[in-house]
Amino acid sequence: MQVSVADAKNKLPELIKAVENGEPVTICRRGVPVVEIVRTKKPTRKKRILGALRGQIKIIDPDWWKPMTDEEVEDFLSGRY
Repeated sequence: MQVSVADAKNKLPELIKAVENGEPVTICRRGVPVVEIVRTKKPTRKKRILGALRGQIKIIDPDWWKPMTDEEVEDFLSGRY
C-alpha cells in the first residue's frame, strides 16, 4: 500500500492496523517513496519475571508506616531527629 505523507498523518491508526495484519505500507512524498512501515519481528519489551527481587530487599523498620508519636514529631520539628 502506498500513501502520501498527508494521508499517513490523517490515517495513522488505520495504517498501523494494516501493518499489524502483515501489509507493508510505503509513505511517499510527491510520489517518491521515503518511508516503509513494516511489522516488527519480535516485541521490544522483555517478559517480566515476577519475584525477581525476592530476598534482596531488606526492611529496616517494619513499622515505617505507623504515625509518629508526639515526642518524635517534636524532635523532628526541632531538628534533633
